[in-house]
Amino acid sequence: MTIHLERGEQIATITIDRTHRRNALDLASLEDLHAAVVRCVADGTRAIVLTGADGHFCAGADLTELEDVSFTTRLAQVLAHLAAVPVTTVAAIEGSCMGLGMQLALACDVRVVGASARFAVPVARLGLMVDHWTLTRLARLWGEGTARHLVLTGAVLDADDAWRLGFASQQGSLADAQALAARAARLAPLTQAGSKLGFDAQMHDPEAVGRYEAAFARAWASDDLTEGRRAFAERREPIFRGR
Repeated sequence: MTIHLERGEQIATITIDRTHRRNALDLASLEDLHAAVVRCVADGTRAIVLTGADGHFCAGADLTELEDVSFTTRLAQVLAHLAAVPVTTVAAIEGSCMGLGMQLALACDVRVVGASARFAVPVARLGLMVDHWTLTRLARLWGEGTARHLVLTGAVLDADDAWRLGFASQQGSLADAQALAARAARLAPLTQAGSKLGFDAQMHDPEAVGRYEAAFARAWASDDLTEGRRAFAERREPIFRGR
């Protein structure tokens, strides 16, 4: 197996393990990664950590096996699903985070970045293009100036750049990412899931805004809100159940 899934009580860690290719993904491993994410959500995992084995996050797509755009079509579906899962996702990044690796990091909610991390979107070196979702997300999370720098000049940025420019949510290791995920897993899941809908809803998309408004109403009518208020009054940690 090139994708490993380790599940705890509330969090799961998914590890890409194709170290002979610096964890670059082919279609089979992409499908395995997607299946692991689907399984985590179905099993009630509250937070997911995505990382890579042997000092690299993901060096991109395995170009030795790519012949046409069918891979990118499936990749777009997998990325959209990862970005939309109703739980908090954390990318724990060391070493290479390039191309497809950058897309995976963009799809996660927060990023914990180690000192060895290197970031690139080297499409102009290969004559490729990424989809509009990736460009939009890249500009949102790195800033448009840096996004243009990455895509148009083939720049390679480091961990200090990621922290300085706001792409890194936190500096640290896999253990730090897992600790962050564990903290998120104790919080209100309806709030987290609904807020993710809101972050991605555009004002010109009434259906998306409607989904956020429905989630807003659900949170305000939830047992979790009652529990949160009670725990605050009693000066204890709340126990949220997502209902």
